Amino acid sequence: MTLDASTSPSVSDISPAAHAGAELPAIAGAQFAPLPEFRVFAATGADAPAFLHGQLTHDVTGLGPDAARFAGYCTAKGRLLATMVFWHAAPAENGDPVIQGFLRADIAEAVIKKLSMFVLRAKVKFSFPELQVWGVQAEAAAQQTILDAAGAVPVTPWRAAHLPSGTWIAAPVAEAATRWWWVADEAQRDVALPTLRDRASEGVAASFRMKDLQAGLPWVSAPTQDVFIPQTLNLDLVDGVSFTKGCYPGQEVVARSHYRGTVKRRMALGTLAGGAAADTDGLRNLDIFDARNPDEPCGRVLDAAGHGAVALVFETTLASLPEGDLRLGAADGPVIHVQPLPYALA
Repeated sequence: MTLDASTSPSVSDISPAAHAGAELPAIAGAQFAPLPEFRVFAATGADAPAFLHGQLTHDVTGLGPDAARFAGYCTAKGRLLATMVFWHAAPAENGDPVIQGFLRADIAEAVIKKLSMFVLRAKVKFSFPELQVWGVQAEAAAQQTILDAAGAVPVTPWRAAHLPSGTWIAAPVAEAATRWWWVADEAQRDVALPTLRDRASEGVAASFRMKDLQAGLPWVSAPTQDVFIPQTLNLDLVDGVSFTKGCYPGQEVVARSHYRGTVKRRMALGTLAGGAAADTDGLRNLDIFDARNPDEPCGRVLDAAGHGAVALVFETTLASLPEGDLRLGAADGPVIHVQPLPYALA
């Protein structure tokens, strides 16, 4: 989608006065906030792990009880319909395995409906349990605050702990701090919230979304469905794809790009010159231009967040990094200052 004044007023709300890259804020102290942009699903039944194993880009059947993984769900053409975090939850009352996960709320019902269409005779049932996702983060000196509030939470990324306060998953972070996704029902929240409110500050969801961007995590939402293949959003670089697990929708396309070494586009992190955007959600799916070649876009925005700065992750050609004069929405649009990701763009 190419920017014009009628389609994206949010871009015009970004001040053009400044042309220096904005500093991305660091995690200070201990903070927590609900993340309403996520919705939790559950797959329950004897065949739940095997069924999801055959649908997602990562290994489900080999997942340990104290781990979580990032994965994508693709069309048959290898284009992402969703990205998600998933883990093993406590078994059902009858002993059946339960896989839980969360994905962007604006696509959750449609994605689970699509998955359900392929269940056929498999013993698996999808549902949306009454669970809420929270973001919790702490600088090194404040980690004890989280331990006091929640219990023995994991600190190594992608480790999970199932505690009386809920499920805690250590999230990747691009700085000397620790982050968690905390998944809990109302009773579990009551275990940890009093201490958190007493000893930590209540933050905003935009801060946690920005930390996901800095960590190079690609969250697919409604405006960006069926657009990107996993490698162009760096799923292979954040351990979101298994190339040994076997078939899943789009696997042939994903594997061909991997083994032939034909990935010429990647996801990058950038900040915008100027102040904050009124609606960073409105930046999703906007075109990225290289002002040196203004006739056609070179990429597209996947996600954006504003909290003390405006950060975005965008898919673009490797050739436009790092020498390109990248702009948002038009060849003379706001300047995008490319920032380092915590992993190399191979």
